Amino acid sequence: MRSLDIGATGMIAQQLNVDVISNNIANQTTSGFKRQRAAFSDLIYQTVDAPGSTSSDAGTTVPSGIQFGLGVRTGSVYRQHEQGSLQITDNDLDLAITGEGFFQIEMPDGTTAYTRDGTFQVNENGEIVTVQGYRVMPGITIPQDATQIDINLSGEVFATIQGQIDQSNVGQLELSSFINPAGLAAIGDNLLIETTASGTPVNGNPSEDQFGGIRQGALEQSNVNIVEEITRLIAAQRAYEMNSNVISTSDEMLQTVSNLR
Repeated sequence: MRSLDIGATGMIAQQLNVDVISNNIANQTTSGFKRQRAAFSDLIYQTVDAPGSTSSDAGTTVPSGIQFGLGVRTGSVYRQHEQGSLQITDNDLDLAITGEGFFQIEMPDGTTAYTRDGTFQVNENGEIVTVQGYRVMPGITIPQDATQIDINLSGEVFATIQGQIDQSNVGQLELSSFINPAGLAAIGDNLLIETTASGTPVNGNPSEDQFGGIRQGALEQSNVNIVEEITRLIAAQRAYEMNSNVISTSDEMLQTVSNLR
């Protein structure tokens, strides 16, 4: 019976759906996290009588035919990059992007990763780094005798040096954008890397062209809507139960056939 296999594909699809929703809920307080969605597509069809086939010598055709669907599969799990809300922290090195763009992060192997999480600190050399110690590009070093750090909407970094009246410009933050940010691959630690699907990055200064501005003393929160996720979780659970009922019903029908004398 086809329904046994079809019900199984439905249960597998909804299990993955629950996995995706669970990950969203788990990261509802993760800075810069972007929620994901699972998209599904129907499987191939078994054609018994093709639509439009000739049904008589007079040239009449079958208007709809007979086709059996063979279930469902996961088409993709994609990331939704709409803006998250901002949380004010008043920390000089907490930075939020308001608009398009990603911070550039230098990985230990020399490659570049990208993130919306602006939870930055300084290392032993005064360089601005992520919580994992990865350098924010282009490299900016804060003077050891700096008493205050100011970063404007355009990403310019100014340091107030002890004993000096005027602030010193110590660097310029840059952002990267992609034609298809949903094509970026997540590698954990709130980091994403370029793929063929994402396209190559376009780099520029904040508040210029298509890039968003920098908000100092704030962090972008996850864009997970917990009420929506719980609603989707309930719907996925019900769909899983319905597919399991399909398998149970098919099994009962098979038992009826096997009990025929």
